[in-house]
Amino acid sequence: MPCDDRGVTGVSGFGVGWRPELAALLARRIGLGFVEVIAENVGLDGRALSAPWPGPAPVEVGVPVVVHWIGLSLGGAESPDPARLRRLADVAGVVGAPLVSEHVAFVRADGYEAGHLLPVPYTRDALDVLVANVRIACAELPVPLALENPAALLRWPDDDLAPADFLAELTERTEALLLVDVSNFYGDTVNHGLDPAAAFDRLPWERVAYLHVAGGVMREGRYHDTHLHPVWPRQLELLADAVGRFPPGRAAYLLERDGCYPPAAVFHAECDRVQAAAASAERQLPCQHR
Repeated sequence: MPCDDRGVTGVSGFGVGWRPELAALLARRIGLGFVEVIAENVGLDGRALSAPWPGPAPVEVGVPVVVHWIGLSLGGAESPDPARLRRLADVAGVVGAPLVSEHVAFVRADGYEAGHLLPVPYTRDALDVLVANVRIACAELPVPLALENPAALLRWPDDDLAPADFLAELTERTEALLLVDVSNFYGDTVNHGLDPAAAFDRLPWERVAYLHVAGGVMREGRYHDTHLHPVWPRQLELLADAVGRFPPGRAAYLLERDGCYPPAAVFHAECDRVQAAAASAERQLPCQHR
């Protein structure tokens, strides 16, 4: 099925990355719009592959489930692994996902797995490779594919394109959607001097499916996207900026947390802060970005 935005994305409002450790909390979260599961961590019965945890499976939370993948290596020189594409498609079918998402990154080369998302060079050659791989993936997936800007501690030399222009041309040439990670853009601000507002201005917001926001930490002068720490105030400001660029009522934004899970009250307080930041943008009428 071609990657397109028919029916937009099927998700809106506030979401959280579903993890077994958070399942019980998410089941009690009022106003939850959707959840996102990591495809590699979910079995074809729709439940976590890890040891059982109290709380519902993703499909039992009662909201739409988006499937996120971290192992296709779309930015690599090798074509996407057909077995991984089939598994992604199967998991999407099991949970009834309205869309799936992956990273503009590579994780392996010449058969070796990096164990980490590696950013692609922002060059014409890298873009051509990525476009070809995204088209292969789109042809095998039953729902639209959204592509996420990755975290990057370092940049490759001799980039031809700015990050936002690279992403915009990628979506234009593949008809894929975008998953904008505002925290990764914040990391680019700290680590590489990017102007996030200027970058946002150059993105095709009509093709943005949803947003990610997550916490991180500074180490030796660089921002690390850990998903283990609270979201920073500046990231919430960027989230509000991004939410204000959606048409009214269509903004979808998701909080990621992958460990160091806080007590229930602290977790819900962070969810409240994220929702409040988004609501502050949605209340601005008229919005200058719409």
